[in-house]
Amino acid sequence: MSKKSGSNGSHKIGRDARTGHFIPVEEARRRPNTTTVEKIPNPPKKGK
Repeated sequence: MSKKSGSNGSHKIGRDARTGHFIPVEEARRRPNTTTVEKIPNPPKKGK
């Protein structure tokens, strides 16, 4: 799973550049030539 950062309202996710599949961030950092780590904004909270 991706690690959520505390206060900025986004989280990081890894993506394989060849296939486009999501992968764990740790694996993406191990394979920097074929992967990227993206910052995905969290969806806004729905009102009552």
